[in-house]
Amino acid sequence: MDERTEDRRDDVFVDAAALAAELAEEHPADIAEALDEQEPRTASAVLASLPREQQVEVLDGPDVDLTSELIEALPVEEAVRLVADMSADRAADLFRWMDEPARSHLFARLPLDTQAELNRLLAWPEHSAGSLMTTEFVTVPSSWTVGETLRHIRETERTRETIYAIYVLDPLSHQLLKAVTLRRLITGEPEQPILDVAPRHDPITTSPRTDREEVAKLISKYDLLAVPVVDDNQQVLGIVTVDDMIDAIIEEGTEDAQKFGGMEALDEPYMEIGFFAMLKKRAGWLSILFLGEMLTANAMQHFEDELERAIVLTLFIPLIMSSGGNSGSQATSLIIRALALGEIKLKDWWRVALRELPSGLVLGSILAALGVTRITIWQLAGFHDYGEYWMLVAATIGATLIAIVTFGSLIGSMLPFVLRRLGFDPASASAPFVATFVDVTGLVIYFTVALVILRGTLL
Repeated sequence: MDERTEDRRDDVFVDAAALAAELAEEHPADIAEALDEQEPRTASAVLASLPREQQVEVLDGPDVDLTSELIEALPVEEAVRLVADMSADRAADLFRWMDEPARSHLFARLPLDTQAELNRLLAWPEHSAGSLMTTEFVTVPSSWTVGETLRHIRETERTRETIYAIYVLDPLSHQLLKAVTLRRLITGEPEQPILDVAPRHDPITTSPRTDREEVAKLISKYDLLAVPVVDDNQQVLGIVTVDDMIDAIIEEGTEDAQKFGGMEALDEPYMEIGFFAMLKKRAGWLSILFLGEMLTANAMQHFEDELERAIVLTLFIPLIMSSGGNSGSQATSLIIRALALGEIKLKDWWRVALRELPSGLVLGSILAALGVTRITIWQLAGFHDYGEYWMLVAATIGATLIAIVTFGSLIGSMLPFVLRRLGFDPASASAPFVATFVDVTGLVIYFTVALVILRGTLL
């Protein structure tokens, strides 16, 4: 290593020490934000300069986008120590993100008990309760008193992610019997059996295979700070905490928003994802949508003769297509969100259809009235001459708008049900996809209505 390289390395660590001193009094989330603004090598040096407890607090938070890069940039011994001290669920997330061979190299150096714990978490499907849970929680046997439980909490709280709920187990079978909040413990008498301060109802639990959206609904419905994850024998495997659930909900919402924009969900933050990876995420759906829009040209070619005889009809093609696409996108957005929140189920499809049909008719009638009024004013005021059959043209536009808005609303509301029934994410029924589909069918509806109304005049 030459002198210039050593000087640059020394400068990095001098800057890192100075930055670490500035950040030492900051909240872990603010430290995480500051680290994300640095290069991985500098950020890892800053992290190494922080007190040990603070290092773990920063990495245990959800705010560090460069966690895997930070760990990889540290000396192996330091990285092993940090990973072993991290909460189990965050360490599992780290290994999900880390690339090979760094992943295997670091994992092999961890203590055997840490490896075993991480393997249990990594075995569950991504986005399931098992993949989100932490194994750091407080359990006590049902034979204990309130005083014994509080003493146990004081002794172990530093090694637990949350102590707001204590899980009471059968001493022999280790099955979950009750979940007791810290508030109930504090208000109880020390000599009281812990079961005396436990709520009457059975604890709210979930399976490790439950999707994170369903877990979020449980936490929201029962106003929980954590939900225990149990196996088939009602033994506690871990807990999903509300802070982890909030992170998962934000991630899920981001994925849905990206899918709804007509692309694949990104696996990394926008500024971190590579150029070619971004192209891969966007090009597929964009190509599919383009091929779909090509069918619009086919539809127009099919009615080429009608267009030549009634050029005036071309003036309203953008109006017709956008109205149908907009109504379909509105309905799709409403139904996707209602399905996600559990407001409607698959079996409610016919109720939704019966609701959207009259809604489409009324909305279409409103747009039809606006369209006919516009044509009438423009014709009578002399802004544009639509020809001697302008009233029939206005009737064509009005009837088409009623038909296509109703069709768009119905199709847009039914597509999420079809996708859910086939096992796909309803968010894949993106607004561009629905708009493209309704565009093509809208042209067919438009020219069919025109053939009926204008036959013998313009056509």
